[in-house]
Amino acid sequence: MMTLDEFRSLFQNGLVKQNTGLVQLLGLCPLLAISNNMINALSLGLATVLVMAASSGTVSGIRHFVPHEIRIPVFVLIIAALVTVIDLAMNAFVHPLYLVLGIFIPLITTNCIVLARVDAFASKNHPLHSVVDAVAMGLGLTMVLVTLGAIRELAGQGTLFSGIDMVFGEAAKGWVLHVLPNYQGFLLAILPPGAFITLGLLIAANNWNKARVVRRIRIAVPMTA
Repeated sequence: MMTLDEFRSLFQNGLVKQNTGLVQLLGLCPLLAISNNMINALSLGLATVLVMAASSGTVSGIRHFVPHEIRIPVFVLIIAALVTVIDLAMNAFVHPLYLVLGIFIPLITTNCIVLARVDAFASKNHPLHSVVDAVAMGLGLTMVLVTLGAIRELAGQGTLFSGIDMVFGEAAKGWVLHVLPNYQGFLLAILPPGAFITLGLLIAANNWNKARVVRRIRIAVPMTA
């Protein structure tokens, strides 16, 4: 059984302390390439969460039966099989979105975030702990993806949820939020340089916040001593 403290610790680690996008800086290729709007970012993030959770649970369940020497090929095979399932499901049910995300769905197989958590955590821990850790890490990546996508979409087009009709059909076009009406757009924001600049600002903001917290702790400790 998992205690509440263990559950909280795993989520805090995945969302904040070891956030894959802002702290570990892993999986930058899809993070930068597909975050030009919120829908693309959220879709790829959720697909990654599903693959991470399923692969971590599977690897943890068979960890005692896989020889150490061949563990990496076995882990990659498991991840590839799960990614194939997600890829085919998206092709069948959300085909327009599938066409937009393109190669980045199959590339989840080689995403270092997925393989790293499977090898570093799932292969050494209980299935429940492994699944929770994978979900936390995946949601941490998704959080950064969505934030990056929202900023870039808002700065580049003045909208939010653009492309939501690719998921829910033509009726969902009215769900797009035109935050900045008559906005002419800022092309740099939705181009690759915009992704690098925006992610750099998010990393800087995260580092500044952590430094601020550390300063507060250092100031508080002498006062209580």
